[in-house]
Amino acid sequence: MKKKFPVEEYSLPFFKELGYVRKLCPKCGEYFWTQNPDQETCGEATADGCAFYTFINNPPTKKSYTLREMRELFLSFFEKHGHKRIKPYPVVARWRDDIYLTHASIIDFQPYVTEGIAPPPANPLVIVQPCIRMVDIANTGPTFGRHLTIFEMGGHHAFNYPEKEVYWKDQTVRYHHEFITKELGVKSEEVVYKEDVWIGGGNAGPDVECIVRGLEVATLVFMQFKVVNGKFVKLPIRTVDTGYGIDRYTWLSQGVPSAFQAVYESVLDKIFEMAGIARIDHKLLAKVAEVSGLVSLDKTANRLEVRSRIAELVDMDVRELDSFLMPIENVFAVADHTKCLSFILSEGVVPSNIQEGYLARLLFRRIYRLLRMLGISDKLYDIMDLQINFWSKDYPHLCEMRNEIMEILKVEEEKFEDTIKRGEGLVKRISSELKAERAKEVPVETLTELYDSHGLPPEIVKEFAGKEGLKVEVPENFYALVAQRHMQTQKPTEEIKPEKMLETAVSELPETEPLYYKDQYMKEFEAKTLKVIDNKFVVLDKTCFYPEGGGQPADTGYLIFDGNKVEVVEVKKVGRVIVHKIKGANVPKEGTTVKGVIDWEKRYSLMKAHTATHIINGAARRVLGQHVWQFGTQKGIESTRLDISHYKRLTQEEIHKIETLANEAILKNMQVEATWMPRSEAESLYGFRLYQGGAVPGKEIRVVKTGDWDVEACGGTHLKTTGEIGFIKIIHSERVQDGVERLVYSVGLSALKAVQQNEKLLWKLSEILNSPVEKLDKTAEKLVKELKEAKAEKRKLVKELAKRESIGVGAKAEMEAVSEIKGVKIVKRDFQEDIDVDRMVQTANEIIKRDNATVAIFYGTDGKSARIMVMAGEKAVGRGVNANKIVREAAAILGGGGGGKPNFAQGGGTQTEKLAEAVERAEKLVEKQLRNS
Repeated sequence: MKKKFPVEEYSLPFFKELGYVRKLCPKCGEYFWTQNPDQETCGEATADGCAFYTFINNPPTKKSYTLREMRELFLSFFEKHGHKRIKPYPVVARWRDDIYLTHASIIDFQPYVTEGIAPPPANPLVIVQPCIRMVDIANTGPTFGRHLTIFEMGGHHAFNYPEKEVYWKDQTVRYHHEFITKELGVKSEEVVYKEDVWIGGGNAGPDVECIVRGLEVATLVFMQFKVVNGKFVKLPIRTVDTGYGIDRYTWLSQGVPSAFQAVYESVLDKIFEMAGIARIDHKLLAKVAEVSGLVSLDKTANRLEVRSRIAELVDMDVRELDSFLMPIENVFAVADHTKCLSFILSEGVVPSNIQEGYLARLLFRRIYRLLRMLGISDKLYDIMDLQINFWSKDYPHLCEMRNEIMEILKVEEEKFEDTIKRGEGLVKRISSELKAERAKEVPVETLTELYDSHGLPPEIVKEFAGKEGLKVEVPENFYALVAQRHMQTQKPTEEIKPEKMLETAVSELPETEPLYYKDQYMKEFEAKTLKVIDNKFVVLDKTCFYPEGGGQPADTGYLIFDGNKVEVVEVKKVGRVIVHKIKGANVPKEGTTVKGVIDWEKRYSLMKAHTATHIINGAARRVLGQHVWQFGTQKGIESTRLDISHYKRLTQEEIHKIETLANEAILKNMQVEATWMPRSEAESLYGFRLYQGGAVPGKEIRVVKTGDWDVEACGGTHLKTTGEIGFIKIIHSERVQDGVERLVYSVGLSALKAVQQNEKLLWKLSEILNSPVEKLDKTAEKLVKELKEAKAEKRKLVKELAKRESIGVGAKAEMEAVSEIKGVKIVKRDFQEDIDVDRMVQTANEIIKRDNATVAIFYGTDGKSARIMVMAGEKAVGRGVNANKIVREAAAILGGGGGGKPNFAQGGGTQTEKLAEAVERAEKLVEKQLRNS
């Protein structure tokens, strides 16, 4: 049940002063405040049918505004009222560990500011934040702009502390009313305030929605609770969280049929032109727009059913209306989605099957589908170029990333084409399985699985499955459903989760002083023992043992006390306390002073590896582009790995460039400086590139600056200068998952060892091939060529041999026609020790060419393993033979496995003594299949 707040939460002096009365809407069941006592409903145009839009061709504002003008008007208004203007945050929320994309302006300040962990960048402040809400993807277009995947939210925020009140509910509503009436010129009596409850980002509070002529233009939230296990817990800070729809205000001021026309201007006109939609009945479009508030494609909605309500109101046949609206709505959606995709890609998101990359891929494939429907799939790059040019005036990073955006699109398009090619075979196989189960329709669960696991859009599945005679019903909100599953999720972090027992044991202890931050070169220290847990965990008042975290292993070493020396084998951070796990019978007593000695050789190696990781990351960004972000890292003594986002496999040339740049950075002997800074100050100074390793908690963050090369928020231990690294060698590269490349590298002496190891391999190869090292490539090319020629000759001889052997079918030679059932011959042969798969396949092919009503059962063993192969001709398959099922059962007898298709399968196992039993089982299965057909 929806949470309700008492009337006192909404009864403001402002409403009383201006003569507002509180009423209950009979249609949606919500309370609202109006200056018109005769008003019956809340006046919002929604699916509940409370009202229609009355601003279409009749705007209530004193003038028309563009989006840019409306944005500036909003910001300037609140600046005049003492708010500091803040630059927008990125649309990719890398400072958060619970969401991927920024979907409201308050996201910029959750949870650190709203929960009192860190101060806000200003108080009060005003911001216009680009936001992305993929859950609205199905409604983008059909609702004419009430729903958008990307939009601009204007937020004026005030953070009220127990000791400092800035302003609260009453003043918030007054600010809104002044803006909409005095700045925009809307009559006061046309502004309705509707009560509601807002929950998001783990916080909640009462809110009022501002409605003008049917359109909700702003939501004023009074955030004062934290949601814990479904319950509302009072926060110490009360936050004014407003969301002004800058796009909606622009639409309201222009009175055009859709928000897309108001926001996208010339971009929309050009997309219509590309799609060949030259003449639009604007009178009809306006009539539909007036009642478009009724549209909402939720999980139960059917497009035509929803459309029928509109058709009735505009007095038109539903299918005629649908054919009129579909191309227009598709153009609207293309305009929205391409802008959204350009913003996501410009911030370094690489389309993939995981995290924010999944959402970028979903968007790309939906755009592709829409462009196909409009017949302009070749215009994607032109439209993206239009968007970049149009929005770069306000968001210049789009222009800076143009080439990378286009390159990422090109690679993603190639991947999608490959997915479609592979998808046809996959859908055929699934269709066969469904038909075998007598199904007539592909279930929605299968559509979701095909999209999530294989990237196949449901529309493509529908096309392929239709050819196989199966029906596919694609839910109208399919993309919204899959997006919802990927919008809010716990991101993988490199934090080590402590044991519950330790959390309880140290909960009352003071924070451990981390000496490794005071002096990263400290090797020994003295400290006081605060607590010993379970005779193996020691807590000190201070330590220079680094606890595992951020991909850096924990320090190891010794604790010395009372003539005892015990080994420290593990160090972890539990909240604010550092816990040392020791190995040995003796433990220090509480209150005892201990001497700590860290394994300096290990620590120094890890310091080199950690600083090298920052250098490699910076080098990769310079070589590959600004889309490169750290995806994960694990430091080591012999080698270290760094996973980075990138849209294609790294070439050897790119790896060598990264390696060269990294070593040049080492030779510059740059200073590595670590500084604790207030979060907002660090973000303001260095931007959100800080969060390479993901979200960083705390009021202050530790910023590690490597000369002018790299800046990151990092809690690890580092060198004083890059020159101490000595040398970096990238020893391996691989693609660990779609959109993520792994670089493995060694530093210092370990790097030298890696180079020497490669040299040894080259010298050994030189001896084996009897060729000088400098001529190994030519020698290898010659050998490969000769090997290919030899294999070709072998294939030719095998084919010839197979032809000859196939002639002997039925003769009592090596091959024997065992039986004939229903006109199908069953032929078997023991290849004995010569289990050459090519020869077996070629011989079976030749037999079946002569008579496709034949089943060949071939088998053999080399003493270590046994192999069985079954091939069936077209007529044999048509009469019920299934080689796949036969081989699976036969191979199981051999203690192994196998499979294939109905016409061909092979398998084997290690139980060679059961080969005769397996062959006999195969024969009986063929006979059984033929008799049962």
